[in-house]
Amino acid sequence: MKTQIEIAREGTISSQMMDVAAEEHVSPDYVRQMVAEGKIVIPWNHNRKPRAVGIGKGLRTKVNASIGTSSDIIDYEAEVRKARAAQESGADTLMELSVGGDLDRVRREVIAAVDLPVGNVPLYQAFCEAARKYGDPNRLDPEMLFDLIEKQCEDGMAFMAVHCGINLYTIERLKKQGYRYGGLVSKGGVSMVAWMMANGRENPLYEQFDRVTGILKKYDTVLSLGNGLRAGAIHDSSDRAQIQELLINCELAELGREMGCQMLVEGPGHVPLDEVEGNIQLQKRMSGGAPYYMLGPISTDVAPGFDHITAAIGAAQSSRYGADLICYITPAEHLALPNEEDVRQGVKAAKIAAYIGDMNKYPERGRERDKEMSKARRDLDWQKQFDLALFPEDARAIRASRTPEDEATCTMCGDFCASRGAGKLFAADLRGDKI
Repeated sequence: MKTQIEIAREGTISSQMMDVAAEEHVSPDYVRQMVAEGKIVIPWNHNRKPRAVGIGKGLRTKVNASIGTSSDIIDYEAEVRKARAAQESGADTLMELSVGGDLDRVRREVIAAVDLPVGNVPLYQAFCEAARKYGDPNRLDPEMLFDLIEKQCEDGMAFMAVHCGINLYTIERLKKQGYRYGGLVSKGGVSMVAWMMANGRENPLYEQFDRVTGILKKYDTVLSLGNGLRAGAIHDSSDRAQIQELLINCELAELGREMGCQMLVEGPGHVPLDEVEGNIQLQKRMSGGAPYYMLGPISTDVAPGFDHITAAIGAAQSSRYGADLICYITPAEHLALPNEEDVRQGVKAAKIAAYIGDMNKYPERGRERDKEMSKARRDLDWQKQFDLALFPEDARAIRASRTPEDEATCTMCGDFCASRGAGKLFAADLRGDKI
């Protein structure tokens, strides 16, 4: 079976492209053209057929939620609940990133629980199984890794974060740089670096990149080029090691497209706001416009417990400047394994950030909802306000918890409600669309 990019290049509009066009209010041929050029991807899998979600140029910024067990907390039912909570809260995609317990079981149960496109990081299970089998993850056999990628694709993975951009040259850049304030923070990335250094060998995912794309192509799984050397600290942002890996990933994105595989590029982790625009411009220029999957980005290092907010600030900027997929951050980031409520808060914060970014990325079509909300507030039309809200049930619950004496107002101002007062003063003048 053919991939979305191969179908698009033949001039055919697939049912998935039709679904994306309808959801995004763009023409089907626009979606087809952008898929053909590798500027839009549709995470898919012939074995599972998830909800069609378009990621890329001219589409709204999407939000990914990540869940998964750890070696300390293994609760399969909790992961299923978190997966469902992510979908209910508005996540567009889901990543299953377990590293504890029966990894095949948790992956399959999560996939069965939602209709979202589900992704993962195959290196996690590969190194976990090597450690269990040999007592040393550095004894991982590359053949075992490729077999595992195939098995996970068979299970229905719609996209995979594969660390192809770490190679011996990249590691040399890191060594010559001589420092990292935040160290290496990617589990898959640090495991691959350790394997390469222990074995004195090239990264097999880079060395046999055509084999990686060949496996994913068979299932039409999107290859998301993982950034294992991403910055885990503001002061590491845009350092030589990170940029070297980004350069390689952008080259691989071009190669992968030529091979007929849908490609995403990942980056950058922690990044100060003044570097967000430049990072995205660099990625887009070097990759030929490949969709960009931003992890976070966390915009300050000093707010543990509130990193869903620090990331939302960075995500809004990222969306504004052209990022296509945002990976949420929860309040538990840097502190603990997220629970169900953390997942809900993380998704909602990221959805708000993506919406704000899209308002500025697409000002001609992205601000009408805000205008309608402003008019509803002016007119004290509470039902319309709830209908327009990103999270209406949350808004209703807050209002219901503090009921005003006058139902037309709220308890913030009560008798001194400015909107009610202005309405009385300018009843005729303040009802038009233009003021």
